[in-house]
Amino acid sequence: MRAAVLLEPRRLAVVERPVPRPGPHDVLVRLTAVGLCGSDVHFYEHGRVGDLVVTEPLVLGHEAAGVVAAVGDAVDAARVGQRVAVEPQRPCRRCRYCLTGAYNRCRSMEFCSAPPVDGAFAEYLVVPADFAHPIPDPMSDAAAALLEPLCVGIAAVRKAGVTAGSTVLVAGAGPIGILTAAAARAFGATAVVVADPLAERRAVAARHGATRTIDPATDRLADEAVDAFVDASGAPAAIDAGLHALKAGGAAVLVGMGAPRIDLDLFLVQSRELRLEGLFRYVDTWPAAIALVGAGMVELDSLVSDTFGLDGLDEAMRRNGDADVVKLVIDPRR
Repeated sequence: MRAAVLLEPRRLAVVERPVPRPGPHDVLVRLTAVGLCGSDVHFYEHGRVGDLVVTEPLVLGHEAAGVVAAVGDAVDAARVGQRVAVEPQRPCRRCRYCLTGAYNRCRSMEFCSAPPVDGAFAEYLVVPADFAHPIPDPMSDAAAALLEPLCVGIAAVRKAGVTAGSTVLVAGAGPIGILTAAAARAFGATAVVVADPLAERRAVAARHGATRTIDPATDRLADEAVDAFVDASGAPAAIDAGLHALKAGGAAVLVGMGAPRIDLDLFLVQSRELRLEGLFRYVDTWPAAIALVGAGMVELDSLVSDTFGLDGLDEAMRRNGDADVVKLVIDPRR
């Protein structure tokens, strides 16, 4: 099979590799669409994300969808030909985190595109059978791939306690921020404010769940304005403003990757009894994401700005930060 491999920062090559073989409880997925994530671009530019360091050639990509091409010995052969969205995690299933339902915290997790585990910018990928989620026929391949960033948004609003009547602030209108806003609306939030400095991004957010958008350079919410705050920017100033916008007892969930350390108004957190939490991936979110998209409560296809083949991955990496780009998708069949 063909696979796009990161050899070193800003250097990709499309190479031939053996098609992987599924284990007994796995399926082999022929990939049809793979979204380009900001973390992929960070690996491409810097060779690392946090303490995850690329030390040998690595296939990036984890927002994936495709068709089951083969199954392991313990998997029903009738699954061959089934269209699926990939949950890109392989937890150990034995540790205390896995056994208590927090498998995203598994310390032995193998996650697609997190070094040294190869990801999905290739023609085929082996996936645990129960993490290859069947999708309905009307769902496009690209939308199925974008279920992954939607799942981040779902995990964030769940952790923030968003429910019917909630008021929510989202900082950052990249794909994660936009889909967090969409998830918040789908969960019943009646006011969803999205802050982003780019007018183009704010316009997209307004079409995908935001009831109001603001430019953080000129606008700021009043203190104690919202029940929940989700940061999808990683910007220290945005986090500080979001914490001040929280009502007493509100929840802040930090999703964006930015500065490794920030100043924190500790008195604000203490005096308002704010709940401040990190988010690391997701648990059991694909069924909800598939249901929301299938019911028309979240729309994904219009987020796709362009599609490339594997040979165009380098161009896609370089275009990802353009103001007119929301989500770029790789079709490994091209």
